[in-house]
Amino acid sequence: MNIFYRNYGKRMLDIVLSFIALIILAPLLIIIGVLVYFKLGSPVLFTQERPGKDGEIFKLYKFRTMTDEKDETGKLLPDSVRLTKFGKFLRSTSLDELPELWNILIGDMSIVGPRPLLVQYLTLYNTHQKRRHDVRPGLTGYAQVNGRNAISWQEKFNYDVEYVDKVNFLLDTQIFFKTIKQVLIKDGISSETSATMEAFKGNGNE
Repeated sequence: MNIFYRNYGKRMLDIVLSFIALIILAPLLIIIGVLVYFKLGSPVLFTQERPGKDGEIFKLYKFRTMTDEKDETGKLLPDSVRLTKFGKFLRSTSLDELPELWNILIGDMSIVGPRPLLVQYLTLYNTHQKRRHDVRPGLTGYAQVNGRNAISWQEKFNYDVEYVDKVNFLLDTQIFFKTIKQVLIKDGISSETSATMEAFKGNGNE
């Protein structure tokens, strides 16, 4: 049963649930898009290349939460400066993540899985950490319901790999509902020293 879910059932659920969610949430997506346009400017969507299953690169879609403010040299200002009050609201409620439903529908992502990180981190992973790419990245994941940005990178990667080893319907269901609870209480949005999360700088390759 678990083999069927891992190989077929999980993807089938992703397609059905993301399709239904996009239809139901369409009015909300439009409203958020309009607000982002007037409060943060254009483009409304933030797009960035991220590594997916097996490290294959795809384009991630999110609502933008930061301005494009730069210093006198043309360099972008720190996240803490560019992240507006409205942007913080979108992140704390995870509304900025809603466009990723499209990534799920077309197969780039799954509803549950390790969060897709930056492409430049690929060369920094050790053998253990690389295993997070054995499954599709997720809208939410095991690390997100166990601390989100408030835990260390090492803890995140350990949760990611543990998820890869345990993938099953019950675990995905538990993570999904824990995510809803976490969003409601706005827990673990930022790390202790950053507006979002410190950059991963590697910890030695195996």
